[in-house]
This record gives sequence, structure tokens and C-alpha cells, in this order.
Amino acid sequence: MLYQVGTGLSDEIAGPLLSILNRQKNGALLLDEVSTIDTEKRLVPLKQHVVPYEFLVLATGIQYNYFGHEHWRHTAPGLESLRGADLIRGKILLAFERAEEIAALDQADTEKIRQLLTFVLVVGGTVGVEMASTLAEMSRMALAHDFRHIDPRPAGIPLYEAAPRVLPTFPEVLSNAAQRHLESLGVKVYTNTRVTKVDAAGIAANGERVPAGTVLWSGGVLASPAGRWQGAPMDKSGKLS
Repeated sequence: MLYQVGTGLSDEIAGPLLSILNRQKNGALLLDEVSTIDTEKRLVPLKQHVVPYEFLVLATGIQYNYFGHEHWRHTAPGLESLRGADLIRGKILLAFERAEEIAALDQADTEKIRQLLTFVLVVGGTVGVEMASTLAEMSRMALAHDFRHIDPRPAGIPLYEAAPRVLPTFPEVLSNAAQRHLESLGVKVYTNTRVTKVDAAGIAANGERVPAGTVLWSGGVLASPAGRWQGAPMDKSGKLS
């Protein structure tokens, strides 16, 4: 549900862990950092303590795969955490506000306004589809009457996917339904289209330059480095195999 925070749809998607666990007599919440595990002795070393265990569940999350272009991470953030969602929400709202400012002071600079009101999403998996649809609803409904000098409704929301269809891991009937829904909201879906460059001014895809004020990454995911701590066998995405 991070996309709801990233698009301003919701401010609260996660409850405080202390409140969730306060009735669990056999539970405790420790705020610390784990960087290794002693599986032979069944111990989890922390900075201040060592915690023994009988069964251990590692729920260390994921990070986005920028496919060898880690320098894109700063320009095209992804929804990896609540902090990232807040950052994305700020970028989206600031783009509308800057477009409003330019329109108020220099209405002739239509190219800059169009660039600011273009929100590119890279990779059409679940997060990309959710973000694109919510962005479309946000610009065409929630923000439609909030500005005096710009009309947010024609905001450009292109979604790029290198595979032949969005949601490529889902059944084809669901992918087709999702694409039809996106297009009904005004999202432009580009499949079989690989993004080859990302910078502060937009992207390049299939040799074509696309100016954009905001680029958001919803690409493939990599497992956290927990598997490397143990030297465990992993697949190419870092998942334990």
C-alpha cells in the first residue's frame, strides 16, 4: 500500500508495532540492527545484546533492481519504504506547484509546464500499474480544481514496460484488463519498450527522448542482502534457493 502514501491517497498505512504487539505477552519489540546471524549456535548478534532463537524468520524486505544503473536511483526513486513514499509524494506535489508558479508568472512557457506535468513510470509491474492509475485519478479528480493557472487533468502519465504486456507475471487476461483500465484513465502504456537513460530532465526509451519533471521507478526487485550474510545459495535476484 506504499503507492497510496506516494500519491497522497493515504497518510496512514502502517500501525505502530508497539500498539500491535502490546497484548502479546510472549512478544517483545527491539530496535536494533542485525548484520549477521550465527546459525550454528542459533544466535542473533545485535549492537547491544545477543538474542537466542529456536526458530528464526528473516523478513528483511527488498530493494529495487536498477539493472546496473544505480546512479538512476537518486533521479528515479522507488517505493521501497515509507520514507521513499514520502519523498515521491513530495516530488509529485512539487511538480504541480512549480507548474502553477510558472503558469502564473510566464504562461508562454508551455513546454516547461508540459514537462513538469509529465510523470514517467518505469516498469509495468504491480507497483507501476498501481502508481499510474492512482496518479491518473489524482490529477484528473483530486487535484482537478486546486489550481488557478494550470489544469492538472491533462497531465501526462506514460508507463514503460520492456515485456510484451504490463503485469507480465500475471495471467494474460488480467494484464489486458489492467491495460484497458489504465488507458481509460488516460495513462499511455508502452510495452516492448526499454528505458535506456534516466536523468533529471526525463528519460530515453527506444531511442526517443521523453522530457519529464518526475520519473518514478517500479522495476524488478532484489532480495535484501541477508542471504549473503550466511553464504547461502541464491538465485540471480538474491532470493534463497
